[in-house]
Amino acid sequence: MIRFYKKNFIYKVYTLLPIIILFISVFNEFDFNYLDIEYFSFNFPFILIFYFTLKENLHFDYLLVFIAGLVNDVVIGIPLGISSLSYVLICSFASYLRNITIRPNLIKDWFYFLFVISLINSINYTVLFMIFSYELDFIYYLVNNLFTFLLYIIFTFIFDYYLKGVDE
Repeated sequence: MIRFYKKNFIYKVYTLLPIIILFISVFNEFDFNYLDIEYFSFNFPFILIFYFTLKENLHFDYLLVFIAGLVNDVVIGIPLGISSLSYVLICSFASYLRNITIRPNLIKDWFYFLFVISLINSINYTVLFMIFSYELDFIYYLVNNLFTFLLYIIFTFIFDYYLKGVDE
């Protein structure tokens, strides 16, 4: 395990790592098209935002999440505010779950995450298709929803390991 002195510059950068990774992921908007895997995509920012809002990371500011959503909209070319609304709604649902939960349970959190991303993807699809007349592939949203849901468990273990390093 990594141990830091609490006042060290490297420790401060290490505690801001989730926000840094969030901005890298929205600037990057990675895709697996170069691997010739047609229907494999997942929404890493959804996983990152939900997990760190649920765990109440003090350096995970909602304003920065909103700005990351604006950056994501610019990078992928959709109307401004769609991703920001999605990210802030994920923050709201995760903070609600954090406040009502007495004993955290990974499986319950995981299925609640499925509900949240299904709702967010439905809202995104409806707004982009009905209001802005974007031609969208519904199968893409279903596959993205499925893989985001399945990969949440893997990233949970990785993020738990990261939080152990921050807490020590």
